[in-house]
Amino acid sequence: MDDHDRLPRRSRTIRTGARVAFRSACALAAIVAAGLVPAPAQADEGGVSMWVPGFFGSLAAAPQVPGWALATIYYHPSVNASGNAALSREITIGRFNPNLDVNVRAALSARPDIVLFAPSYTFATPVLGGQAQVLFLQGVGRAQGAIDATVAASLGPLSATRSVSVDDERWGFGDFGVQSNLRWNHGVNNYMVYGAVNIPSGMYDPAQLANLGIGHWALDFGGGYTYLNPQTGTEFSGVLGFTYNFVNPSTDYQNGVDMHFDWAASHFLTKQFFVGVVGYAYQQLTPDRGQAAILGDFKSRVFGIGPQAGYLFPVGDMQGYLNLKGYKEFEAENRPEGWNIWVTFSISPKAPERATPRGGMVTK
Repeated sequence: MDDHDRLPRRSRTIRTGARVAFRSACALAAIVAAGLVPAPAQADEGGVSMWVPGFFGSLAAAPQVPGWALATIYYHPSVNASGNAALSREITIGRFNPNLDVNVRAALSARPDIVLFAPSYTFATPVLGGQAQVLFLQGVGRAQGAIDATVAASLGPLSATRSVSVDDERWGFGDFGVQSNLRWNHGVNNYMVYGAVNIPSGMYDPAQLANLGIGHWALDFGGGYTYLNPQTGTEFSGVLGFTYNFVNPSTDYQNGVDMHFDWAASHFLTKQFFVGVVGYAYQQLTPDRGQAAILGDFKSRVFGIGPQAGYLFPVGDMQGYLNLKGYKEFEAENRPEGWNIWVTFSISPKAPERATPRGGMVTK
């Protein structure tokens, strides 16, 4: 008998719910492989990076129920930026020549709407003593961005000023992504390693402000930990990851290496409902290659924190899960700052009921 069999009914329900909830958390994390968000103000080439902070959440390393599952995720950010963060996007889409234009003042905003479909399969047969899973990701939605900029140049007694205003909105598909995970469970301690790849197949045009693809291959890998105590219904998760970007063949530009840390904590108020807090930290470790010299060592950084709530409910013979979380960003550097919300709905197999063997409790 494993630890699950020795738990009272309420704690067992919490652990079952945790497994279901994790499927959605894992699917959120895997968006990192989809390259969906236009985010036109990051230091990464014109503001588009493979990883979007906040994808990993509560129960990130918790065990799951073998079989197929499907998560549908709605993501909506609202961000604004100015200075070099906005100027980088103007240069990328060819509105300014960094070797000629000086004294540029720019401001931009982005408010896309994206829906991600993330089917996943968890294997029943152990791999390296752990639980293996593979996810396939495809997003669709609306990319939207706007830039207003003014450039002033002078040479002796001569001066000139011109303004540029761009408002771009397009609908399409994002890049296709694949992620694989391995998890190990030891009582209340859970561990995970993962790897993800972005396949540049989505809507992308380097001359357009709004894109749903990033235009290049990228890899992301990392590991995580979840503390889950079914007796008290409390949980804490943290995932650290790194992104390596390949050269964009359309622009001969290569983004730097990114580091990201997502964390979350939650508490089950009932066997079906939990609340908590989520947060993230994002830091670009190495500078981009191919950027204009005017921008210098243009690395980006941002932090975010906010509330979350989750609810578990039956859907026929399956288990349903609904999660809502939001982040308020702060301390942004060479990156937009604002807020974003996530709404996740997933359906997965129910955990099997286990009966206590006759003759008393069996321990390992």
